[in-house]
Amino acid sequence: MNYELMVIFTPVLSEEDYKAAQKKFVDLIAELGGTLQHENPWGLKSLAYPIQKKTTGMYLVLEYSAPSDLNEKLTIQLNRDENVLRYMITHLDKYAVEYNNRKRHGANANSNTVEA
Repeated sequence: MNYELMVIFTPVLSEEDYKAAQKKFVDLIAELGGTLQHENPWGLKSLAYPIQKKTTGMYLVLEYSAPSDLNEKLTIQLNRDENVLRYMITHLDKYAVEYNNRKRHGANANSNTVEA
């Protein structure tokens, strides 16, 4: 099964702490039997609404394939980590995986483009 994990970390993390937090979850996915397809750290972004009185957050998006029981264990670790403001795990169907691959490799996401 393919999944996407988006995590918003607290904005008070230093660059080293942000990288350590990224590595923690990448390593955890591998340790629990998952395979990382893509890692995309977005860095500091504004939030749509304040979370814990913070208006910005450090974003990280991970795309991975894993057995479904991995997500339960991953959720426990995400809930325990005090640097995580919010997270969301999304199941990706084959079309979403294909779309992400096209987007990543610079191809136009809409494959039906016609040149005049």
